[in-house]
Amino acid sequence: MNINTDICIVGAGPGGALLAYLLAKQGMTVILLERHKEVFKEFRGEHLNEEGEEILKKHDLFSKIEELGLLRMETLEYWENGKLFKTIYPDPSVGHLGIHVPQAHLLNVLINEAKKYPNFTLMTGTTVKDLIQDESGSFTGVRAIQNGNEIMIHCHLTIGADGRYSTVRKKVGIDVEIRKHGYDLLWAKIPAPPDWEPSIKMALIDDMQLSLFTQAKGFIQIGWNIREGSFTELRRQPFTPFIEKLIKAFPQLEQTVKENITSWHDFVLLDVHSNFSEEWGRDGVALIGDAVHTMTPTGAFGLNSALKDADTLATLLTQHRITDLDLLSCATQRKKEIEKLQKIQIEKEQTFATQFVLYS
Repeated sequence: MNINTDICIVGAGPGGALLAYLLAKQGMTVILLERHKEVFKEFRGEHLNEEGEEILKKHDLFSKIEELGLLRMETLEYWENGKLFKTIYPDPSVGHLGIHVPQAHLLNVLINEAKKYPNFTLMTGTTVKDLIQDESGSFTGVRAIQNGNEIMIHCHLTIGADGRYSTVRKKVGIDVEIRKHGYDLLWAKIPAPPDWEPSIKMALIDDMQLSLFTQAKGFIQIGWNIREGSFTELRRQPFTPFIEKLIKAFPQLEQTVKENITSWHDFVLLDVHSNFSEEWGRDGVALIGDAVHTMTPTGAFGLNSALKDADTLATLLTQHRITDLDLLSCATQRKKEIEKLQKIQIEKEQTFATQFVLYS
């Protein structure tokens, strides 16, 4: 099958979905590809900061997401040995310290808004196998597989929004500089106890960061830093002493932790690294989000940076014909911001323990 379109976006995460909506709204024909049959299958960041909130409000999307449900964080707290010793409150002009937006709510709104335009097409269960090139070497589309059938999508611009292990980036031959941060992350999700206030709570366990993020619909997400590469060794050790450290740090979680985290299998391991590429596109291909600058979970910048990439690229595509798009200009606008955010992440990680020095 051969299909022609103006834009082909690979990856229906927040960045890809927002970009698809913005470009379809501008009248371009857009095909959005997602390798999973459901766009919510793959976990992505769910915390908005002020920048992400501003972008969604700019495009009249935030109120629609709020109708489905979100949760504003009211405090940032630091705990030691089960006791709260420092609380940070939001700037009154902002009103929160981050907003939890369930991935399904965000993507539902973005894709449903895009579907209002007949020039938008969502193709799920579709895996990109290669890129199409013309005789001059420029990239002119993608070769994908859907339900065992080959699809050739010809387009003026291919957008790689397909995450940290981006197929589009690899097929173009763009290199990234990978930086390890010395830790991996264990994720877990548990029901919040009664009367749990919307907050971010931090503790220091064995000199590593433990974070609790309140979520909409009455849940808490646990982010537990462990030494890089240590999970295999950790799993050989008894589980109970490990989980007792969490309970000691936050005694109010004892019942829900014991009921919902009963083995190592209740944690999801995230290999933490950041990466950055000097090249954000090449000859008919542009990259956004984790495909070109993977962030660590620190500071919850990843989701918001992807939204900003999409907003910036959509603006440039509004101002220029697709074939005249200056990818270097697009990258230049965002590179300095991303470099600054990644430096902030490193600084936050390296200085986290100092938050507990005065207390101890």
